[in-house]
Amino acid sequence: QVQLVESGGALVQAGGSLRLSCATSGRIFSREDMGWYRQAPGKLRDLVATVSTSGDTTYEDPVKGRFTASRDNAKGMVYLQMNNLKPEDTAVYYCNAVGPNHRVGKPFYAVGYWGQGTQVTVSS
Repeated sequence: QVQLVESGGALVQAGGSLRLSCATSGRIFSREDMGWYRQAPGKLRDLVATVSTSGDTTYEDPVKGRFTASRDNAKGMVYLQMNNLKPEDTAVYYCNAVGPNHRVGKPFYAVGYWGQGTQVTVSS
């Protein structure tokens, strides 16, 4: 049974930091590029960061230099370090394998299996 469990979200002030974690199980995610996605109320889901099986990363422009994605394949974990958070980063954050039609910075309508996500709220 595939399972994705995101954690680490919280309410923080602008300029603060958070580290999100994603526990994966039931599927060999270590063989797949993984992504961190976010969805704000009333908006489509957005792929903000990817981390390849070898650890290479890509980011959408608004988070470049502030967010760092990483993974530990042995533990089945994916992480997102978020620094210098801004109010516009407020959203529910999800992790998942990067879908064939997913592109960094290209919002999409999410279908299929997703974890419950973790809420990040940044106050000004």
